Formats: sequence, structure tokens, C-alpha cells
Amino acid sequence: MKYAPLGRSGLMVSRICVGGNSWGAKGRRAWAAFGLEESRPFFKRALDLGINFFDTADAYNQGESETIIGECLVSQVKREDIVISTKVGLKMSDRPNDVGLGRKHMVATLDAQLKRLRTDYIDVYQVHRLDKATPIDEFMATLTDMVRSGKVRYVGGSTMPAYKFAQMVMLAELKGYARPIAMQNLYNMIQREEEREMIPLCLEAGVGLIPYSPLARGFLSGSRPRGGGGATERAQKDDHAQTLIYRDSDYAIVDNAKQIAARRGATPSQVALAWMLAKPVTAAPIIGATRLEYLDDAAKAVELALDAQEMAMLESPYDWRVSPAN
Repeated sequence: MKYAPLGRSGLMVSRICVGGNSWGAKGRRAWAAFGLEESRPFFKRALDLGINFFDTADAYNQGESETIIGECLVSQVKREDIVISTKVGLKMSDRPNDVGLGRKHMVATLDAQLKRLRTDYIDVYQVHRLDKATPIDEFMATLTDMVRSGKVRYVGGSTMPAYKFAQMVMLAELKGYARPIAMQNLYNMIQREEEREMIPLCLEAGVGLIPYSPLARGFLSGSRPRGGGGATERAQKDDHAQTLIYRDSDYAIVDNAKQIAARRGATPSQVALAWMLAKPVTAAPIIGATRLEYLDDAAKAVELALDAQEMAMLESPYDWRVSPAN
């Protein structure tokens, strides 16, 4: 495994991050039926591969993901050997102050997250989504207080308009707030809209990218035929993917990835991850592994260096005119 700084910081993370949206999803999604015991082998395999970076959120399966990380990972390893990122902001219940980025909700949420995760601090605490009511000043000041308290080490953001993230960065510089070092956003070979504004901003500001869905919900593994469906259970039942992918240009990109993979003795998934890892802004794509071999596959991608011709081959079919929304 290779390691790199997360943004313009001294925090070293593995080039692959393991995402926790499947942990605790038993009974919620057919292709990610992971409870506590089903999740344990994934943490062991990740650690054996040298992965030290794990991402979750309070809203992932109503806190169950964080609970499982606390039980299966944090309680089993030296805390300083792993990096945990989690998020706040999504609706947790129907109570009026159990959603958003207001100070009351954020403080209460952080304390609950620390308890679930069995830790005294969060390495990277991220704004999951913005809300319409809370001023940026309010949640930036709250994040800063969390850092000063020692309960949070670094802060970051997730999917949002680039101009809003720019405001976060500028306010941090102007008012001495904790400066964001990470942006977790939707980015992969067939969903590249972030290259218009967000990624140039992150490069300029020294913010590291930890993209989610780097394989476009499994599409870039090459397992989904034209017309939809596929061999895996997720491919057959993932109706949401129909609104995001399956364009002709998407399949052209996958076809090129398959050609490169065959020539390199790799898999299309490894090629897709290697493309992302070659981008200077990328610190670590987030892998939501539902099979142990997917972790092995991702780790091998770190060693796959694509040349300029292969990068161009993967990028040339992209159709900017009909790019899918986030």
C-alpha cells in the first residue's frame, strides 16, 4: 500500500479508503446485507492490505455503521494506526433539531458519534450536506471549536456547490476557522462534472479529494451490459443507476477500460481506480466493498500506473453535453 498526505496537511492516509455505507445495512439493501459479524472480515482484510483510512457518517444506516466500526475496528487496533472520517448534516429523525448544521445538532451529534465509534476523537469531520437555514459562519465556528477541544483533528466537506465550498475556505482564512483539508464528492470516469469548478478549486486551495462511487455504483467494473441489468444482485436491482449512467459514451469508456485491462493483466475496476489515482487532486477514492476480493482488487490498483496514451483513451469518449447530474 502507498500513502499520501490528505490535502495540504500532515495527515497520511492510504491511497484507498474503505467506505462504511454497507456496514449495518442488513435488512436495508439486498446487495449489502452486512451486520456486525458479516462486517468483521472486511476490516481484517483492509488492515492486512495496509489500508488505514475508513470513512462513515452518522446517517449511514442510522448510526449502525459507526457502531460497527467501533466494535470491529477501533476496539481492536491502536487508535493512532488508523484514520477515521465521518460526517454530519443529514436528517437523523423527525425531531426539528436532529438534522442540519446548527450548533445544537452538531455538538450533540459529535458526542453520540464518539460514543458509537469508541474513540475520543475524529480524524476528519466532514459537512455531509449543507442546509438552507444554517449560516456558514455558524457551522464553521462550531467545527473550529471541535478542533480546539481535541474531539476533531481536521475538517472537510462533501457534495456541495463549488462556490459554497469556496466560501468555507475563504472564511477559514479570513476568520481563523479550521481550514478544510478534504472534499468528498461524486467523481469517476463517467461522472466528471466536478472537473468544471470543484476540482480546480481544490487544487488551488490544497484540498484533497476523497471521491465516493469511484466505480459508478459498480458500472465501471464492466459487469453491466447495454440495456441495464447484469450478473450481480446490485446490477439487477439498482434502479437509481438508470438515472445516472448507461449512456452510449459510458459504455464506450468501459469498453476502452476493458481493452487496457486485458493488455495490462488487470481488471476494468483497477483501471478505473488507477485513472482516478493518477489525478493530482485525488488522495484516496472511497471503496464500498461488498466482497473481500474487491478490497484486493482496489489495493492492486494502487500499483497500476497508466501512461498518457491510456489516460487519453479513457477520457476521450466522455460526453460533456449530456453529463449526468450528481
